[in-house]
Amino acid sequence: MIPKEKLKKDIQEIFLAGVKAVDPKKVIKDNIKIKGGKLFIYSKSYDLTDIKNIYVVGAGKAGASMSSALEEILLENITSGVVVVKYDHLMPTQLIKLVEAAHPIPDKAGMEGTELIVQLLMQAKKDDLVICLISGGGSALIPLPGNGISLKDKQIVNNVLLSCGATIHEINTIRKHISRIKGGKMARMAYPAKLITLILSDVIGDNLDIIASGPTVPDQSSFFDCLNIIEKYSLHEKFPTNVLDYINKGINGEIEENPKKNEPCFRNTDNFIIANNFLAIKAAEEKAGSMGYNTCILSSFFEGETKDVAGFHIKVAKEIKNSGNPLNTPACVISGGETTVTITGKGTGGRNQEFVLAVIEEISEIEGAVILSAGTDGTDGPTSAAGAIADWTTLGIAREKELNPKDYLKKNDSYHFFEKINGLITTGPTFTNVMDLHILLVG
Repeated sequence: MIPKEKLKKDIQEIFLAGVKAVDPKKVIKDNIKIKGGKLFIYSKSYDLTDIKNIYVVGAGKAGASMSSALEEILLENITSGVVVVKYDHLMPTQLIKLVEAAHPIPDKAGMEGTELIVQLLMQAKKDDLVICLISGGGSALIPLPGNGISLKDKQIVNNVLLSCGATIHEINTIRKHISRIKGGKMARMAYPAKLITLILSDVIGDNLDIIASGPTVPDQSSFFDCLNIIEKYSLHEKFPTNVLDYINKGINGEIEENPKKNEPCFRNTDNFIIANNFLAIKAAEEKAGSMGYNTCILSSFFEGETKDVAGFHIKVAKEIKNSGNPLNTPACVISGGETTVTITGKGTGGRNQEFVLAVIEEISEIEGAVILSAGTDGTDGPTSAAGAIADWTTLGIAREKELNPKDYLKKNDSYHFFEKINGLITTGPTFTNVMDLHILLVG
C-alpha cells in the first residue's frame, strides 16, 4: 500500500496542478495577442486602428492577475481602468486602478469602486472599446443598490442568502435585480462603445448571466423569479422591507426589468469564458495520471447540500476498495462544482472544510483513502483556509485529542476542528477562482 504521507503529498500536488491551469495570467497570455494592429482573442479579431480609447473595468477575486496580464499585452493602448478586487488580492499595475473591497459581504469601499467604474463607462463613446474583466466574487465586490435600497439592506440580503442554503444561481438572481449595474446593466452603461468581457467562470454550467451576476450579458431571470426564491426559503421576515418593496415594484412594472437579449447594447458585446472548473479538473486528472494513478472525472456539476455530496464520494471510494469499480487502485477520483451549507450553528468554516468533516467517520473504514476538498481561490468561507484534508487515520487522531466530529459538524465549526488536527489546506490568495475541487485517492 502507498504510504499515508505520500498519498497526502500527492493529493495536494494534484489540487495545485488544477489551480495552476486556471491561472488568469497563463490563460490570458496563451489566448490573447496583438498583431498587425489587431487584437486577437481566441479565434476572433478586433481592428484597433479605429479605436480611440480603451477602458478596462471589472471585478472579482482574479481581477488583479487578469489586469496585470492584460496590461502586459495592451499597456500602450489602455487609456485608463478600474477593477475591484478582494482585500489582500493586489498585484502591481500601471494604468488600471485596483480598488480593494469586501467579499462575500459588500462594503462601502466596494460601492465607491463601483461608482468609479460607472464614471468610466459613462465616458465611453462609439469609437471606444471597453474591456471588462469578470471573475468569481465579482457580484459582492461591485455593490450599487437600486434606488431606495441602502448598503446595509444589501449586506443583510447577502448574509441571509449565503446562510439559507440557496444556490449561487438563486443568490445572484436576487443580487442582480436589486442592483443598478448587474444583470446586463453594465452593458447598457457602456453602449454605444464596443464591449468585450473576459470571464473566469465560478458557476456550474458556466451560465454567463449568473457569473458575478452577469453585468454584461442579457438577464434570463425576472423579478417574479426573485419572489419565488424568497418564498422557497421563507425569507419574507428576514429581508429588509426596502428590498421587498423594490422587488414588488419590479413585479408591478414600476421598475424596469433587467435588459434582455434583444436590446441594442448586446449587438455590440462579446463575452469569452477564458477558464472554468472543468479546465482545472482536467489538469488535475492529467497530473494524477502522470503520478501513476488510475483516474476518473465524476463531474464538474456537483451542487446541493455539502454533506450529501461528500457522502456520495465516500460511496465511490468504498466501491473502488471493494470491487475495483469504476477504477482499480491506486485510484484518483476528481470532481468539482459548488456545494452549499445550510447553517444551523455559530461556528467558523466553509463548504470545503465541512465537506471533509462530514465524512471523517466513514473514511476511517477505508484503509488507504484520502480526501481533499478546497476552493481554487484559496478561500473557503470566512476563513484563511482553502479547504481541508483527511485520511483513514484522521478520526483516531481526533479522538486522541478528545474531538468529536459530530459536535463540530453540528456547530458548523469545521475550521477549528481541522485547525486542531493540522488538517487545513492553506494556500493564500491564488488570484483565480473557478469554484471547488474535490479529490479522492484510494491507494
